[in-house]
Amino acid sequence: MPKLSMRAAALACGVAVGAILAAGPITAQEVTLRVHHFLPAGAPVPANFITPWAERIEAESEGRIAVEVHAAMGLGGTPPTLIDQVVDGVVDVVWTLAGYTPGRFPRAEVFDLPFIAAGAEPTSRAAWRFYEQHLTEELADIHPIALHVHGPGNFHMRAPAVERLGDLDGRTVRGPTRMITRLLERLGATPVGMPVPQVPEALSRNVIDGTVIPWEVTLALRVPELVDTHTEFAGDRSFYTTFFMFAMNPDSYAALPDDLKAVIDANSGIETSGWVGRVMDEGDAPARAFAVERENLIVQVEGEELARWQEAADAVIAEWVAEMAERGIDGQELIDDLTALIEAELE
Repeated sequence: MPKLSMRAAALACGVAVGAILAAGPITAQEVTLRVHHFLPAGAPVPANFITPWAERIEAESEGRIAVEVHAAMGLGGTPPTLIDQVVDGVVDVVWTLAGYTPGRFPRAEVFDLPFIAAGAEPTSRAAWRFYEQHLTEELADIHPIALHVHGPGNFHMRAPAVERLGDLDGRTVRGPTRMITRLLERLGATPVGMPVPQVPEALSRNVIDGTVIPWEVTLALRVPELVDTHTEFAGDRSFYTTFFMFAMNPDSYAALPDDLKAVIDANSGIETSGWVGRVMDEGDAPARAFAVERENLIVQVEGEELARWQEAADAVIAEWVAEMAERGIDGQELIDDLTALIEAELE
């Protein structure tokens, strides 16, 4: 092939440069954020919140922030180690439960107390306001993006179904956090604390008779295929919920230029917390419908029987308030303030 003349080469170069300029400015990627969490990618929160959140960050930063999402503990460790991974800067962002590290976030345990939370979306909005009032010191090692809860926690058990308070006697039931396993024990069960990803194997191997979790995560964990009964609680307050953190390493946040911090800020806070809560609320219905399709038995605790459960649960709340007092924390004030914040969101 003959060599191009100097003039032809210059013309070709000019055409190439012109094409690049016509295509618009090139935005260089400046930052990669690694997000780590414990559920399969297809579960409601990863699919309908974490991935869309990552896409928003990339779009609103015009590609200057890249976000890698690593599901199901893909970067190693166990769910209880996620909080230290983000605090230590091993990863940039995590989604985890405060209760996976018992005693570390004592004030946040108020969310785990029975029959206090309402729906996930209003309670998650209240959670952010509660953080601003009571948790800034307790969460000082992280940069919160969203703080939220799941929808109503329910029993998912092998037959026989849990219909009355005494039906838990001698049954082995998985619980997610310290306060919820204490609640299960008070109600007559033999509690087993474990992170939610371990539930399918524990059910398959008969390590547990059942579990308490919200409906939304049951599909991802195949729970309706592993049990045949489910117990819900009537009323406008959840049998239990628990407190989640979608949080960033403070140094990772501080290292961003101001305009990229603004992108993170615009996708953090009360509206983002409400978004996650809404995803959890919306995830309940299709998961419940799947259990119905399988002809699993669904029981509703209501009326006088519900009052018996609530009375038994009151003892757990009283024990927690006394325990907080020993730590110099006014637990009743936390309950009252959270209750007021939830009521305000429901108005």
